[in-house]
Amino acid sequence: MAGNQNIASSKKQILLHACCGICSGYPITYLKNMGYEVIVYFYNPNIYPQEEYQKRLDAEKTLCAHFGCNLIEGEYETDIYYETVKGLENEPEKGLRCDKCFELRLNKAAKKAVELGIKEFTTSMVISPHKNYEKLTEIGMQIGEKYNLTYNSTNFRKQDGFLKTNNISKSLNLYRQNYCGCKFAK
Repeated sequence: MAGNQNIASSKKQILLHACCGICSGYPITYLKNMGYEVIVYFYNPNIYPQEEYQKRLDAEKTLCAHFGCNLIEGEYETDIYYETVKGLENEPEKGLRCDKCFELRLNKAAKKAVELGIKEFTTSMVISPHKNYEKLTEIGMQIGEKYNLTYNSTNFRKQDGFLKTNNISKSLNLYRQNYCGCKFAK
């Protein structure tokens, strides 16, 4: 789908920033069940190496085709990611480097939502037990205010969300990664 056009729909729309196919399966299902038309935005310049990026993107394509969701692929801007986290390379997982990475990706998602005329956004990253839900929500809310958007702070982990998303990915035989994405976490 073209990334620069408004997407006309009679349903309420939400832009879901997707980090990977595994994490976005249940959020897509949940949001669709809540009456949303889900527009998936795959923007992950942190993923290393490029072959890993492609595997995750391919899994997202399979998932979106299965659920009938529009998928927008953001630019693979590794130079912007490395500039964003410069000086934080030795931070531990869940530290300041991750916060900056979350800010980068959610900021880009919010800009895409504005560009598309979508008033609400969220991220699949919050489903992972390896991510700080509270920190992601705080960042999402701040960015939402900045762009006059609603950040949907649904905690997709509740009601066995992580188990459900894993079951969806297994049923579709999606690629399963074994690290967050950046070379510092590998």
